[in-house]
Amino acid sequence: MDIQIESLLEGAKRATGTVVIIDVFRAFTTAATALSRGATKIIMVGGIDEALALRDAGSADVCVGEVHGRRPPGFDFGNSPFELSSADVAGKTIVLRTSAGTQGIVAARNAPRLYAGSLATADATARAVRADAPALTTLVAMGDNGVVRTDEDELCALHLRNLLEGRPGNREAVRAFILAGARIADFHDPAKPHLHPGDLDIALDVGRYDFAIRVVEENGRPVGRAEPGR
Repeated sequence: MDIQIESLLEGAKRATGTVVIIDVFRAFTTAATALSRGATKIIMVGGIDEALALRDAGSADVCVGEVHGRRPPGFDFGNSPFELSSADVAGKTIVLRTSAGTQGIVAARNAPRLYAGSLATADATARAVRADAPALTTLVAMGDNGVVRTDEDELCALHLRNLLEGRPGNREAVRAFILAGARIADFHDPAKPHLHPGDLDIALDVGRYDFAIRVVEENGRPVGRAEPGR
């Protein structure tokens, strides 16, 4: 298997083969948490109005996401795995809009097979990709707003590459490196209540969920569902 690592929104547009769009803080950790709580599927969109329209039309039950990190007006939940970890979303369809992760999913038009990745689903995602034995896999670290590289997404890509190449990786080293980074202070800043310390705990719990998030196009939009670990 040839494994390529790309970054940011432009990398998502270039990505081919089996593609994993990575957003650790926090889109695809939030998505995984919602699916672990029994959500049926997650419709991933690029725009706020699109998300609200889908819910208002009855195509989704719950709007989740952020603009500049904060829950948009009219949304049911912010982009917070901690918040979703106690939410009653069983049997519900979620529409998710974020500034990096869902933008990358929407942009990945050249991917015949697509996953939404995070550290929380890393083990299962690697197993799912390896089971399909693709000739090419592209790992895309989405970073901050899809324009600035971040430690957590780049390291998640490297960790996934280790797993895909048959190495165990080092969960604690990945976690420790990220915790030493500049972004961590934001999760403990009283001026940023939308960034809960509990988000950090879930996002850095490597391999927390035993399923990958497989994304397929349905009715013209990318839809993520839990794909059990193999």
